[in-house]
Amino acid sequence: MTLVGKSPASAGFTLVELVTTILLIAIMAVAVLPRLLGTSAYSAFSLRNEFIAELHRVQLQALNNTDRCFRVAVSTTGYRLQQFPGRSGKACSGTVLGTDAEQRFQGGASLALLASNGQSFNLDFDADGRSSLNCNGDCIEVRADDTLMIAISSEGYIYAN
Repeated sequence: MTLVGKSPASAGFTLVELVTTILLIAIMAVAVLPRLLGTSAYSAFSLRNEFIAELHRVQLQALNNTDRCFRVAVSTTGYRLQQFPGRSGKACSGTVLGTDAEQRFQGGASLALLASNGQSFNLDFDADGRSSLNCNGDCIEVRADDTLMIAISSEGYIYAN
């Protein structure tokens, strides 16, 4: 059976068209896929979201337990929650009552305090849920392949920026 107006030889793709299409797909795969699936870029987003959730949890504990002080202690390797019997001004004071296990950073990600560019810092919350960082806006930088910001308002609102 033959097609009307078409010869049997013109019914498919040419070799040049097939090679060009495969070449374009290969270039896109090499250039785009590593960016979309890179582990370090993913770890920056996941660390930011995880750390914001931890800050919200500690902030709620500080609001519900006004006789105690709660701290998030950040180091170069990870962060942990600490609990103290009281506070001196905005900072926690006294002997540590309890410490959670350290949440270690993954995929080359880290946290840094923007005011000092330090990777080791403490973040305490007062009975009103305000942080001891005294910043309003971008306060903490999440570093990996991407650089993301965590903002804390003067009234204690914590959000991704």
